[in-house]
Amino acid sequence: MALPNKPLGELIAVKDPEIEEREVDVLIVGGGMAACGTAFEVKKWLGDDQTVLLCDKAAMERSGAVAQGLSAINTYIGENSVEDYVRMVRNDLMGIVREDLIYSLGCHVDDSVHLFEEWGLPIWKLSEEGKNLDGKKGQKVGTLKGGAKPVRTGKWQIMINGESYKRIVAEAAKLAIGEENILERCFIVELLLDANNENQIAGAVGFSLRENIVYIIKCKTMMVACGGAVNIYQPRSVGEGKGRAWYPVWNAGSTYTMCMKVGAELSMMENRFTPARFKDGYGPVGAWFLLFKAQTLNGLGEAFAGSDAAKAELENYAPYGTAAITPTCLRNHLMLFEMKEGRGPIMMDTVSALAKLGETMSKKELKHLESEAWEDFLDMTCGQANLWCAQDCEPEKKNSEVMPTEPYLLGSHSGCCGLWTSGPDLDWVPDAYKIKADNGKVYNRMTTVNGLFTAGDGVGCSGHKFSSGSHAEGRLVAKMMVRYAKDHADFTPSLAQSNEELVDLVYKPVRTYLEHCSYTTAVDINPNYLKPKGMMYRMMKATHEYGAGTATFYQTSNKSLEIVMDLLQTMREDCEKLAASDLHELMRAWEIYHRIWTVESHLRHIQFRKETRYPGFYYQSDHPGQDDENWFCFVNSKYDPKEGKWDIFKKDYIKIFTD
Repeated sequence: MALPNKPLGELIAVKDPEIEEREVDVLIVGGGMAACGTAFEVKKWLGDDQTVLLCDKAAMERSGAVAQGLSAINTYIGENSVEDYVRMVRNDLMGIVREDLIYSLGCHVDDSVHLFEEWGLPIWKLSEEGKNLDGKKGQKVGTLKGGAKPVRTGKWQIMINGESYKRIVAEAAKLAIGEENILERCFIVELLLDANNENQIAGAVGFSLRENIVYIIKCKTMMVACGGAVNIYQPRSVGEGKGRAWYPVWNAGSTYTMCMKVGAELSMMENRFTPARFKDGYGPVGAWFLLFKAQTLNGLGEAFAGSDAAKAELENYAPYGTAAITPTCLRNHLMLFEMKEGRGPIMMDTVSALAKLGETMSKKELKHLESEAWEDFLDMTCGQANLWCAQDCEPEKKNSEVMPTEPYLLGSHSGCCGLWTSGPDLDWVPDAYKIKADNGKVYNRMTTVNGLFTAGDGVGCSGHKFSSGSHAEGRLVAKMMVRYAKDHADFTPSLAQSNEELVDLVYKPVRTYLEHCSYTTAVDINPNYLKPKGMMYRMMKATHEYGAGTATFYQTSNKSLEIVMDLLQTMREDCEKLAASDLHELMRAWEIYHRIWTVESHLRHIQFRKETRYPGFYYQSDHPGQDDENWFCFVNSKYDPKEGKWDIFKKDYIKIFTD
């Protein structure tokens, strides 16, 4: 007979957990940069009789995409115009974006950056002689708000010493909202609609990752900001490096799945981000391109990106391919083009870049520059520094390989998938971009479900927010949610499900395991259930081979999409028999469930859009090239939770700002 629980040090899950009920006006689901922005801002606007609660699956100091740290803030407007920011985002995302959302964010993002510096984040500054001053040296020349000039690595990026970035931002958020209004290690897994009011959010249900407790929370309004989706495709690294990913592995598509399951409209889910990173370690390349001015070379030692062949290839994607800045997906496309032609691998020329910079530097300055090259990784991707050490790689002496990663889904980086949300209620914003709530009012960043908001990776059609933009967007949402709660002061949320039904939903994998685990001598082999680890391998294999993963150089086809849809449908059915022996495994069960739903929405959108809008990120081989005549539009989808059916449709793009 199998033991009821494997001895992994995790807390044993029981059949009947405790139930803890909460009721608040405002519920924040998530603990990353967007949620921290909301937590910091919300109490400024709450009335004395209003309540708030934040639920984070992890601990706020180390949750979200910024958890390991960053070496740069990628969105700071500064001396630039907000209109140019909109144009940059629009160009990078191949023309189809929500310009109202991007502009309204651009008007507020700098204020969050100024707050970060006020809270103690070291931001690099330029001296009067134009020298880079990092750490405390940068602090001595004044603040950005006071007029000091940041060290820019590009038009929109500024350098920071960001190994403690998230801790600094989380501390401010916790102090502002109050520790008593935070539930950490609480995984919200399902949103709940109101029993009496159609299309009205009313609450959520989740569980503790440290105790056998199910939380049932009612609310008047809610923000869901749980990041994007990682590990929906098989990573390149295997064996000891299995699971090594560029984006944080705990991002399970929960934002998209939970909102879509209550009927919220999704937009541009066909868009994905496939970043080019240092091979195997996933180290960032941005600072090397922008700060160190490094070039990528093909296997023949040629700087292919500026070649006549590359220029001719980019002409096929005008006006974006011929723009002053080549969009991210097309830069990937050029790399893949070289590799397919047999001119790989692609190398980052770190040697020449550091040597050229060193020509005008003293030995001391050069040594500091080399330390910056290492710190770029130590701030945010320690594994890359470890890999360099293991390979005896000194970047000033040996070049490193660059390779596109497996795909990710997100809405805050160089991707724009997510939820369709309302723009601000301003005269210049088209009515088609405004979502009216049940009271006829417009609330910025509200989804198509009344009272349900999102921010950061959750907001579709408006990428390039990054950490600072996600925080600022969270602050915008805080004001809107409080306004919504005040406007609905008479609303009392009511749930259709009983407490027992909700507990059975959340703890079903545990009960399935406990009911059948004694049937076999090996806990992972049982005809009555399957474990989340096995389901993970099934999903990744399907997307890897048929859903435009790395196995096929990011190519898919009509037939491949039919196959993967069939496989995903079977997986969703099999999820009914997921089993969990402890709380960690229960978390994994719910994460794989969220991932399957999310990747299905992604592939349904690719299947619907009859063109290849983002070459370099994916290729639909039956519909190569762009078809602006028929497909210069948003692709949106809505899942009907009652009927269990998808509706996928076009939505008009409206240009607001001229070229």
